Amino acid sequence: MSAIKGYAGERIEIEAVLHDCCAAAQTHGWAIEEIHPAPKLILGFTRRATPCTQHTSRNTPHAPRLYLSTGIHGDEPAGPLAARQLLQDNAWPEGLDLWLCPCLNPTGFGLNRRENRDGLDLNRQYRAPRADETVAHAAWLRRQPRFDLCLCLHEDWEARGFYLYELNPDHQPSLAEAMVARVGEVCPIDHAEVIEGRPAQNGIIRPSVDPRSRPDWPEAFFLITHKTRLSYTLEAPSDFPLAVRVAALVAGVTAALATQRC
Repeated sequence: MSAIKGYAGERIEIEAVLHDCCAAAQTHGWAIEEIHPAPKLILGFTRRATPCTQHTSRNTPHAPRLYLSTGIHGDEPAGPLAARQLLQDNAWPEGLDLWLCPCLNPTGFGLNRRENRDGLDLNRQYRAPRADETVAHAAWLRRQPRFDLCLCLHEDWEARGFYLYELNPDHQPSLAEAMVARVGEVCPIDHAEVIEGRPAQNGIIRPSVDPRSRPDWPEAFFLITHKTRLSYTLEAPSDFPLAVRVAALVAGVTAALATQRC
């Protein structure tokens, strides 16, 4: 584990990554919406599924709805690159409605720091947003339907391997083990019994925290309170090569997607 007090690895040009994301999205039939204008540019991509005749087997009147976000911390480049790869590969299972935000903190990437250019950690803004980016993003989220599954892609520069958080208050069938197993094929898993001060098992943290007890909400708390009942935060280990971290996040998303087929 690195002794560096912060991320000092490879950096990305976020404008170029977003350009590639938009090009792939347009090629593959996504709608692109500007959630917040430049320089704090936030984009929302949406793609609705072709109706699936098997929806009734899920006891739902709609296609499975998946939301994916990343890039909320400007020193975590693997997430936007994973979003770009997923868009370019276009290997989404049929029958899914998809929402994707490839970068929630573009000004942070130019500074290679966690916070935005105003010094605010956007992933602590979602209970009472005051940052321009979070105000716009939360308003956009409220306009969307409820999601069946939410995935937030992150990195942790202190981690010894990949791990994830599961928020699953209704005790739905867990996707965590399947994601960790898939990621383990391309990236080591953090098997510590305590990660980020919380009990963990085989790279899985299942916090029992009540969002109402926390004054500063991460995006995942907003999602589990207002938009979904199943949310995962995926954490790639920043000390590993960037290509390994991207592969880990893509593998985790791919494993989760495989469970959401109609």
